[in-house]
Amino acid sequence: VLQRSHLFAQLASGKAPSCNYTVNGHDYTMGYYRADGIYPSWSTFVKTISDPKIKKHIFFAKAQEACRKDIERAFGVLQARFAIV
Repeated sequence: VLQRSHLFAQLASGKAPSCNYTVNGHDYTMGYYRADGIYPSWSTFVKTISDPKIKKHIFFAKAQEACRKDIERAFGVLQARFAIV
């Protein structure tokens, strides 16, 4: 999928649209994407923590999984509604 995606081709070449935001006092200029373990280790992919030990990591992993499930549900609805998806 990544090799056929124009969005990720631009991202890999550093020409992705700018997306400015601040988290914990750090400024960022590139967006990020939630991903699972099958994607490459790019700084723009945020993967879940596979075996969280501390409370902060457990909270992050649960929030990440909840978002992923919501996205998968929405994609399933789109697939059912539109055959082209």
